[in-house]
Amino acid sequence: MITAESTAIANLGPRRIPSPLRLAAARGDGAGQFVHDDARVRYQVESGTGADLPDNIFFEKAGPREKLFFNPAETKAAVVTCGGVCPGLNNVIRSAFLELHYNHGVKNVLGIRYGYAGLNPKVGLPPVELTPEIVSNIHEDGGTMLGSSRGPQPTDVIVDFLMAQRINILLCAGGDGTLRGARDIAVEVQKRGLPIAVVGIPKTIDNDVMYITRTFGMVTAVERARTVLECAHSEARSAFNGVGLVKVMGRDAGFIAAGATLASQDVNFCLIPEVPFALEGPEGFFEALRCYLAHSRHAVVVVAEGAGQEHLKDLSGEKDASGNHRHADIGLFLKDQIVAWSKRINTPVEVKYFDPSYYIRSAPANCDDAVLCDQLARKAVHAAMAGKTNMVIGLWNGMLTHLPISLAVSQKKRVDPEGALWTSVLAATGQPRRFV
Repeated sequence: MITAESTAIANLGPRRIPSPLRLAAARGDGAGQFVHDDARVRYQVESGTGADLPDNIFFEKAGPREKLFFNPAETKAAVVTCGGVCPGLNNVIRSAFLELHYNHGVKNVLGIRYGYAGLNPKVGLPPVELTPEIVSNIHEDGGTMLGSSRGPQPTDVIVDFLMAQRINILLCAGGDGTLRGARDIAVEVQKRGLPIAVVGIPKTIDNDVMYITRTFGMVTAVERARTVLECAHSEARSAFNGVGLVKVMGRDAGFIAAGATLASQDVNFCLIPEVPFALEGPEGFFEALRCYLAHSRHAVVVVAEGAGQEHLKDLSGEKDASGNHRHADIGLFLKDQIVAWSKRINTPVEVKYFDPSYYIRSAPANCDDAVLCDQLARKAVHAAMAGKTNMVIGLWNGMLTHLPISLAVSQKKRVDPEGALWTSVLAATGQPRRFV
């Protein structure tokens, strides 16, 4: 449960350095371009919902401060990208560097190679010195020019590296595993009493980070998934009883599947992790599919990778390098099950299967995500230069915020089966609320 105390942001100490930014001073009425440190974004903007929270829960507003903790002329910063590839990573690297280099006058900015491994000299490659020439065109490409990796490294070794390199600011772009690592680094830094700011930039196309409305890459993923769904629809309607089956990313949350369904409007069945489904039975998925094919002679099905795990081999004891529980492949399983079912009922069904995961996640950011990446990166720099630490930049109620990492990783954000998003999906597909 979120409380007023849990939203407090850690600071390295008093800020005494005037900002080099030429902006209008913060004012009590909210005007000005500098952000007053008491400025807040309300957690709940509605009232009278029947489930009102205390009105004293706010997030600290992100943005440039008039006074800095770090002297830009003496500051050394580093950027690291971790976890799976996601649209917008290069945008984040570029915008963070440009904000540090041009606006703040920080002369030394390092790019950490291949995720947290690059912060461990025993296993990683040396960092690269970022320059305007190096980052000039990287935003045009997908992936990350620094490289990425999954899995943790020893926290004490990482902090030793930061000390040895005299790094004052570490910007960490990644999902919940990366943010947990950043939290551990910040805690170790605090234990040693070191003046090092650790700030996260939330990256996951699954959009499953708590208390953040949208993470960068998700909109691009939905856009790319919609293109695949259009192809699946064309394939399906070109065959007798054709079924276009598309698996999209979404380990624990169905935001991409749901968003692509609404963007496409050609999807007939959307299956997500938050809504378990039965295959057999008079109200199961197969019976609903049979009825739809009898009427329309084709169907489009989108399934999130974490959906339907109750039907698959139990891999709960296995974890990937990021510490996530491994999921069995619901896409191939569902494809085989549809084929087997069609034979049992002696009805021809032609399945066209699409698994566009890498096509989706390796794309450059679209316009919407590119703008978000730029804002997140620049606000991360502002926070770090002001000595904020153990926090992540969030987007909440249309405003950018400072969010303690502990809150961001407290649980996974998921699609609400009773909420407006899923209700819209049900209306767009016409599928039953539950396959039981």
